[in-house]
Amino acid sequence: MPTAMPPAALSPVLPWCPASQLAVLPNTTQQAWLADQDSLTRKLTALAEQQFSVLPLLEGWQTLRADECLALGVADGSQGWVREVYLRGHQQPWVFARSVATRAALSGSGLDLAHLGTRSLGELLFSDQAFTRGPLEACHYPSSWLPVEVRSEHLWARRSRFSRGPLALLVVEVFLPSFWQQLGAR
Repeated sequence: MPTAMPPAALSPVLPWCPASQLAVLPNTTQQAWLADQDSLTRKLTALAEQQFSVLPLLEGWQTLRADECLALGVADGSQGWVREVYLRGHQQPWVFARSVATRAALSGSGLDLAHLGTRSLGELLFSDQAFTRGPLEACHYPSSWLPVEVRSEHLWARRSRFSRGPLALLVVEVFLPSFWQQLGAR
């Protein structure tokens, strides 16, 4: 299980920005994955030759981090539903994903994130045409925010906001070293 997250007041506001504006540019392959607008679940399923799975790590109500509040346009310290999972290929964690939505946005939305279980949130978002995806942003993700067993420095992450009416979900995907190793082995 991941370690406790830092309180929102202590979390830095990360330098999320479009991949083309990153101060340190990823290599061409990394850039392509960070900027790809298609469903990451579908791409990982194909890469894993249908041996894709979702492993839930943490789900529940928490105080959202400052960068999440800013991206969702809510006050610092807002409460939200947090879901952290591994997106796995061949039983190996390839991507650490963190999805958040505010309590206010979820209330009355009809979306029950608490019962997703091992279903991919991406599968749900891309199958419902009412959801629109905002711009993809990228940055190096703080290693202290990752589960201990995959903690590493300078891992590329991307995030985007999915909206359906007043409901907004922020989805962060951190590409783990095992993912890039799998790509290199192909």
